[in-house]
Amino acid sequence: LRVNQDEPMEDYPLKVEGGKEEDPSSGSRRFGMGQTTKDQMRTNVINEIISTERDYIKHLKDICEGYIKQCRKRADMFTEEQLKTIFGNIEDIYRCQKKFVKALEKKFNKDHPHLSEVGSCFLEYQTEFQIYSEYCNNHPNACMELSRLTKVNKYVYFFEACRLLQKMIDISLDGFLLTPVQKICKYPLQLAELLKYTNPQHRDFKDVEAALNAMKNVARLINERKRRLENIDKIAQWQSSIEDWEGEDVLVRSSELIYSGELTKISQPQAKSQQRMFFLFDHQL
Repeated sequence: LRVNQDEPMEDYPLKVEGGKEEDPSSGSRRFGMGQTTKDQMRTNVINEIISTERDYIKHLKDICEGYIKQCRKRADMFTEEQLKTIFGNIEDIYRCQKKFVKALEKKFNKDHPHLSEVGSCFLEYQTEFQIYSEYCNNHPNACMELSRLTKVNKYVYFFEACRLLQKMIDISLDGFLLTPVQKICKYPLQLAELLKYTNPQHRDFKDVEAALNAMKNVARLINERKRRLENIDKIAQWQSSIEDWEGEDVLVRSSELIYSGELTKISQPQAKSQQRMFFLFDHQL
């Protein structure tokens, strides 16, 4: 995320009134209407956060109204279950993001964007952003279902008609559906960039710092849940591949395979050895 590549004259000390040199690295160099370079950079980042958020809202609206609404009219082509698989909880995400963008716009200072205090918005919505977990976990299933349907021409034509009616850019539906996954990963990058250009004396500094940690945690939590679900899926597949399984399911007590490998069983007195496969789970062997 590089919004500030053209930092002007970064390596040259500037002459200011009185003929003294001003050190650019101090971050106090004046820029435009009494703003320092750092303020200008902060303005750039704030503007980018607001504009990408508005673009994203339009994107979600296009998916919900351009695709989901049209699909629901065609019960002959889609079951409600299929739509849940393809679109996950994107309608919930749209509702959440609409509220979030309103909160951001309230905190946006149009006259002096660098004075905007947006950190608190991210803190307020950090728990709501956890709904992305369900979406990200479902995303591979969505891709599989779409890939299955687009082998049939009538679905290809239908999705293309939806896109054209909604005047959306020329990307296939699976491309549009990837955006929420990318979005939740982008917040920590944007906040890290914002923190870089926020002076410790700025009223937003503590909130931006806390927001950066909060959004990193949201991303970590989503990854952790995804990993757990993958582990559970692996165990279920592993158990179903074993013939004549007896006793309770492994998943009743365990959710992760820690280690598996061969052990040798030695029987006395002849010291006969037999190979055995052992599986160590988080709560049983």
